[in-house]
Amino acid sequence: MKLSIVLSTEATAFKALAFKGDFETNVAKIATWGYDGVELAIRDPRLVAADELERVVSAHGLVVPAIGTGQAYGEEGLSFSDPHESVRGRAIERIIDQINLASTLGAVVIVGLIRGRVVEGVGRERAMDWLVAALQECLEEAARRDVRLALEPLNRYETQLINTVAEGLNLIERVGADNFGLLLDTFHMNIEEPVIKESIRACGDRIFHFHVADSNRWYPGAGHLDFECILDTLFATGYEGFVSGEFMALPDADTSAERSIAYLRQIRG
Repeated sequence: MKLSIVLSTEATAFKALAFKGDFETNVAKIATWGYDGVELAIRDPRLVAADELERVVSAHGLVVPAIGTGQAYGEEGLSFSDPHESVRGRAIERIIDQINLASTLGAVVIVGLIRGRVVEGVGRERAMDWLVAALQECLEEAARRDVRLALEPLNRYETQLINTVAEGLNLIERVGADNFGLLLDTFHMNIEEPVIKESIRACGDRIFHFHVADSNRWYPGAGHLDFECILDTLFATGYEGFVSGEFMALPDADTSAERSIAYLRQIRG
């Protein structure tokens, strides 16, 4: 089992990221605790030095399995389903910038809240049409660079667009791209999926990345989710990617990271 944890390359208001701040110091700690990779949350790739990111990560024996893009929505309001065409266009440009960086790092690009929400005056059908068109444009560029995109089904309190695995699989079929899959997150699945293990099985080889957080969005082992069953089901699908921790920094970042990896190694080895 390959384990990673999410690290933001800059300050962010998003609370479900344990690590942000001094990049090299955090990468060093993550490596010391025994993680195999570090998932990077990057708002704007044009503001980071890709060569320096790669140098620091590789110097500590880690890899970058995925790049999170949610800060582009959270900090700037960019989304694929915004009523304004200019905003949708900038969101597409931002993801293409992420794709360019991902091609250098060998990472999956995550499509989280940058897909947007259904806002007043825009129906769900129109928002979905914009989402599909944006994804198809981005995936075409990603295919040229041998990059995969993974959309994360998010719970109903964060967006009305793609809350469940079933909706995600329907979107994959509609988009029609081989390099498009899902990122499953146990926190969101605990809210939206009737039976988590059945939803994982339904995805098969369309699981491109996997997030873990417990039922309370603390580190795994701090809530009531059955991670032994969840991970057994995940790897039974043939999944060979990373299991990446995205949880709140509680009681603090270091403690949550250390307890997470200790717990996951204990139940899975």
